[in-house]
Amino acid sequence: MRVMVIVKANRDSEAGVLPSEALLTEMGKFNEQLVKSGVLLAAEGLQASAKGVRVQFGGGKSTVIDGPFTETKELIAGFWLWQVRSIDEAVEWIRRSPFRHSNEQIEIRRVFEAEDFGPALTPELRAQQQNRAERISGN
Repeated sequence: MRVMVIVKANRDSEAGVLPSEALLTEMGKFNEQLVKSGVLLAAEGLQASAKGVRVQFGGGKSTVIDGPFTETKELIAGFWLWQVRSIDEAVEWIRRSPFRHSNEQIEIRRVFEAEDFGPALTPELRAQQQNRAERISGN
């Protein structure tokens, strides 16, 4: 199963405070463990919401809202995409992360797989999805 591990934003991340060299070093070591185990599929940090926008849809129109956004607890500062056997395995991994020394809140969510959609994902739609996945991965 694939999971997205979501690192919530906080005052520092929203203020543009960058991680220390020590934290970057520890995070690099942790990410290397994830790579060696075959768990890590992707990992990225995100710029503060002040550098982003939201696009609101309604009534057949769209409106662009410039950041920053006020509800820090609802914002994301970064993420990992992991391939694990279970949510429990993901929890085991995150407990080894540098976040174990902090007061951060990390959210772990399953990524939908094709079989989760049942009969609504017709063979034609499944083939389209597979074709896109292959093109994205460069196969």
